[in-house]
Amino acid sequence: MSREKITLFWFRRDLRLEDNAGLYYALKKESNVLPLFIFDSEILEKLEDKSDKRVAFIHEALEHIQAQLIELGSTLLVKCGKPIEVLESITTHFEVNAVYANHDYEPYAITRDNSVGQFLKTKGIPFRTFKDQVIFETNEVVKDDGLPYLVFTPYSRKWKAKMNEYYLKAYPNRKYFHSFLSTKPIPILTVASMGFQGSFGTFTVPKIEEEIIKNYSEQRDYPAVNGTTRLSVHLRFGTISIRAVAKIARSLNETWLNELIWREFYMCILYHFPKVVDSAFKPQYDQIEWRNNQEEFDAWCKGKTGYPIVDAGMRELNESGFMHNRVRMIVASFLTKHLLIDWRWGEAYFASKLLDFDLSANNGGWQWAAGSGCDAAPYFRVFNPYEQTKKFDQHLLYIRKWVPEFDSFSYPHPIVEHKFARERVLAVYKKALQ
Repeated sequence: MSREKITLFWFRRDLRLEDNAGLYYALKKESNVLPLFIFDSEILEKLEDKSDKRVAFIHEALEHIQAQLIELGSTLLVKCGKPIEVLESITTHFEVNAVYANHDYEPYAITRDNSVGQFLKTKGIPFRTFKDQVIFETNEVVKDDGLPYLVFTPYSRKWKAKMNEYYLKAYPNRKYFHSFLSTKPIPILTVASMGFQGSFGTFTVPKIEEEIIKNYSEQRDYPAVNGTTRLSVHLRFGTISIRAVAKIARSLNETWLNELIWREFYMCILYHFPKVVDSAFKPQYDQIEWRNNQEEFDAWCKGKTGYPIVDAGMRELNESGFMHNRVRMIVASFLTKHLLIDWRWGEAYFASKLLDFDLSANNGGWQWAAGSGCDAAPYFRVFNPYEQTKKFDQHLLYIRKWVPEFDSFSYPHPIVEHKFARERVLAVYKKALQ
């Protein structure tokens, strides 16, 4: 290849051509824009399951982008390796004018982008990044004294007060599609070539189901009902725009809008307090004496605790990579409170299984359940799985789907008695927190 002059747009958590901030600015300001995706070997090497559906999901989203680019007479470049090494290799084949991308806020991503920025600087190549995966980032919604909010309600009030049409306006990328590099298609790496296998299914562009959103407040807590949007995986990988989603949420259902704001709240907490990755947000909660019984943890993972609602949730997760949000709270409370197993164990298991795994939301949710996070459930709140079943799966439809043997002799006895577990956890927490 001759050293053709190009501009790179680096896809990360923004796998779409439409309404994409960084891509918009690249296409508007530059020419010969070559879109790039890097399967980061630093991340892939940590995935123990070589049939991880997230890799397949990303791959199918990239194939969808590639099909669109081929229609435009362009292509997507897909590489696997360490980002700096991949970028260095590209600079030997092309004269790279600039690299564009969107902001990423996780600790690893910040470190990676700082290193990439430094490397590109030595080559005289600007690295330009933009806000895309959130409505408000890092320091845009803070207290009057400039400090980050630690409680959701005042954060959400200020978030809503600040939000207006300007922040929800879509980027008109299509207007500048002529700026893509004209070239023959470059074949996309296969999943197998990266040491992975399996498929996600047929990738389809996500649709926002307005009826579900309208009824979300009434139906969201019932796992047997199709009452949630299932957009979390698409928001995680950016196959849908947060601006499009928030615009509909604002007009149709404030409860659903609040869920989007929780997502940004937890992103801000992780950004301002990266210690939460390994430690309790409230330091005294690291004094809790966890039992960490491996056999009980294994039973929880496999959905064999003898508590049908808990087991249904874990089996749904293991089989589908998804778990209903109400059930996520129930199983997390059960692990931390009934079994007194460190929330970090549960967090890591979810991280390995959830298709929509997002570090900030997963960490925030687990610390909320354990009582150790900011604005968390009080430590003395211990979900009663039987009462949760009565309230949210009264006719046992969800349980029968995932635990069909729950009322047979083959189903295990409860791993621990509820009243005993509740008294035990209150004593242990009280001792640690006094």
